[in-house]
Amino acid sequence: MTGEAPTVLVVDDDWMNREVLEGYLVAAGYRVLTAHSGEKALEIAQAAPLDLVLLDIRMPGIDGYEVCRRLKNDEHTRFVPVIMVTALESDEDKLPAIEAGADDFVTKPFNSLLMLTRVRSVLRIKQLHDEVEARNRLLRQVLARYVAEDMTRVILSDPDRYLKLGGETRCVTVFFADIRGFSTFAEAHDAAEVVTTLNRIFAALTEVIFRHNGTFDKYIGDEIMAFFGAPVSHDDDPLDAARMALEMRGVFAGLRAGWAGDDLRALDLGMGLHTGEAAVGNVGSERVMSYTVIGDTVNIARRLQQMAEPGQVLISEATYRLVEPYVRARPLEARKLAGRSHPIVVYELQAVHG
Repeated sequence: MTGEAPTVLVVDDDWMNREVLEGYLVAAGYRVLTAHSGEKALEIAQAAPLDLVLLDIRMPGIDGYEVCRRLKNDEHTRFVPVIMVTALESDEDKLPAIEAGADDFVTKPFNSLLMLTRVRSVLRIKQLHDEVEARNRLLRQVLARYVAEDMTRVILSDPDRYLKLGGETRCVTVFFADIRGFSTFAEAHDAAEVVTTLNRIFAALTEVIFRHNGTFDKYIGDEIMAFFGAPVSHDDDPLDAARMALEMRGVFAGLRAGWAGDDLRALDLGMGLHTGEAAVGNVGSERVMSYTVIGDTVNIARRLQQMAEPGQVLISEATYRLVEPYVRARPLEARKLAGRSHPIVVYELQAVHG
């Protein structure tokens, strides 16, 4: 429901019952639609958003039980409350209506005060449901900035687990990409053009992350950070990350080919991937938090990105061992990473088979 008057559909094959119910509801401030048959009621329900249905049981053609059943089985109307208007009083008679999904009953001949009280009660529940749905839609919009839609559904299925403050140790594949040459470009152009260009690049590259079930982490200047394996893990997360990196390189090349100006065409990507254990979770406070990964795994991935030549995707030996049967990669000389006592084996990712 919105700030407008709730819309109530009155369904009864008896014109007098329809007019009596409509009169009471209009006087109480509701907007009323009427239907003389089950078929017409279902037609109206598909055409107009409803807040409540007052439904007679005994009707020729499609009776009230079947109308209620169809409304509750339809994705667009399943949460519209249904009050059955019936002359039946025994529990045995009401049982089919309950099984069909009826939310309440009004018995004929009905007391107008009791009927309106039940209408208000059921509409309060509908309003609470609508408010929860509105919050869920907003939450889905926020989550869609970080993960793909199918992962959003998983997170919302258990928000206490996935959205709480704190973290856990997970095996993840961390990815960094940096736009090579962007500092030079930024120095030669005004701020508005720099931001417009960066937003255009990030918009295209971030979609590639989502297409491969990655989790967007953050933008760091002209870098992108993402990871695979959390909040939802898959058996082929490292391979998804490898596919994503190569596709991102192709998408960036397509962007570059469409640009005018040598300074834009001189831009390229340097990328790094590493797989290992990291602390994953919401870091910050209850008021402001960020879902991220922390640990040495992150540092190694970023160091690999920093070592990559323009257009290169460098992967660690740990990642290579997990994707080896499915990729073509060229071994490079062991590299010494800043802050680490021993060099690490590095591969240049060239292709993914199939």
